[in-house]
Amino acid sequence: MKPLDLAVILLYFVALSFLIWRVSRGARGSSEDFLSGHHDLPWWALCLSLVATETSTLTFISIPGVGYTQGLVFLGIAAGYFVGRSAVALWFLPRYAQGALTSAYTLLAHRYGPSMQRLASGAFLVTRFLAESIRLLAGALPVVWLFTHSGLPVGRWAVLGSILFFTLVYTILGGLRAVVWSDAIQLGLYGFGAVFCVVFVGLHLSAAGWHQAWQTGLFQIFHPLSAHNWWRDPFTLAAAVIGGAVLSVASHGTDQLMVQRLLAARSLREARLALIGSAVVVALLFGMLSLLGVQLWISQGGQSLAALGLDTPDALFPHFIVSSLPAGISGLLIAGVLSATMGSLSSTLNAMAGASLTDFGPVPRRWVEAGMRAVGYRPGGLSAPRFLTLFWGAVLLLGAALFTMGSKSAVILGLTIAGWSYGPTLGAFLCALFLPRLGKSAVQIGFVASLGAMALVLVSGQIRGVAIAFPWLVPLGILFHLGAAGLASAFGLGRNRPEEAVKEHHDR
Repeated sequence: MKPLDLAVILLYFVALSFLIWRVSRGARGSSEDFLSGHHDLPWWALCLSLVATETSTLTFISIPGVGYTQGLVFLGIAAGYFVGRSAVALWFLPRYAQGALTSAYTLLAHRYGPSMQRLASGAFLVTRFLAESIRLLAGALPVVWLFTHSGLPVGRWAVLGSILFFTLVYTILGGLRAVVWSDAIQLGLYGFGAVFCVVFVGLHLSAAGWHQAWQTGLFQIFHPLSAHNWWRDPFTLAAAVIGGAVLSVASHGTDQLMVQRLLAARSLREARLALIGSAVVVALLFGMLSLLGVQLWISQGGQSLAALGLDTPDALFPHFIVSSLPAGISGLLIAGVLSATMGSLSSTLNAMAGASLTDFGPVPRRWVEAGMRAVGYRPGGLSAPRFLTLFWGAVLLLGAALFTMGSKSAVILGLTIAGWSYGPTLGAFLCALFLPRLGKSAVQIGFVASLGAMALVLVSGQIRGVAIAFPWLVPLGILFHLGAAGLASAFGLGRNRPEEAVKEHHDR
């Protein structure tokens, strides 16, 4: 690695550390402040934090590879995201704004009682563990590769540990405020990196190369629809717009990772601005990274990845960073990869700590406080949310160490994992919002049954090698949930009145 690249990376982390120290000075308040950011964060910072949380290294590394092989197809997914977030802003956010909630799943408790809240939150924790372990590993491996091919060999454990340590420090110090502001800075860094790469590569391309890419179909946003691929291809018009919209409703309307940011807004209006703005920003980011992939295809004369000596599409962008960018800029892009990883990781740690404390009643807090006393922490020292943040950090490090990456694009793998619980959870929210007569037991049975059905779908798809496209997983999960809940109600297993669940929640 060139000395200038190393200096740029170190300078970035020094500047980020100073910023975190500045915003963390007032974050020593209550547990609620740690998880909600005092409800005074500006909408544009929350908007950037939403994008940094949902994109991560999977987006930054994977989408140029997808663009190289399939063109601008991720722009179609962004169109579906805009439709879905508009629905969340219209129907979900007003429900959240009715009370000072710190968890998305509190809404389920109001309708069906704390048992439903714990089921949904438990599914969230399992999903985030699996998905974030993949994200952490996907962020570490390109950094290992980049350092190794730059003449500075560093092992996987060293990179994983360093990323997690730095992220834990500012997440524990500053809570949600530090997470949101660091997310905004980190998104700005790798967003600038994407723009620079597009301009840098575009200056060296010929008109003939652009024409060849157009003739090849790399500028098509949607794949043609056929009877054979409509359920397997995530980039057809129906899958991208309809499936992408439902996926976005699930991720930004029911997932604590995203809803936590919206709950930290000053008002319903600012929460809506942050949500709709994030759809625009993510479309720009998807477009830039996809265009970069097309440009790299042109610059390489349309060669296959195998001809370039690359095993997976995810290896394309790291190879370009090391081999083609000038000194200093290469270091800035390496810092961008690290930033993308830390942005989603810090958000996940804070959300998992919040869900653990908010959704499972006083028992986890008592366990945490007992554990803190057992290891010598006194009351008033490390708070329960911070202690749980540290705990989940250790769990994610172990998960990332145990996972291995195959030949599948990391961004698609991450979205597939999220599809396991998104559909059942969104099904429960739809029951709470639009099917008030459906009883608590029926909804719970539907939720558990749909989680099991989705697990079978995903496992069988991996075994048989015929997987359902990730945009259709969420609608499928909703159908499983509504079908199982309807059957349970028809057989007399869901006759509980919603009012009883409300009473149970208030008694608790």
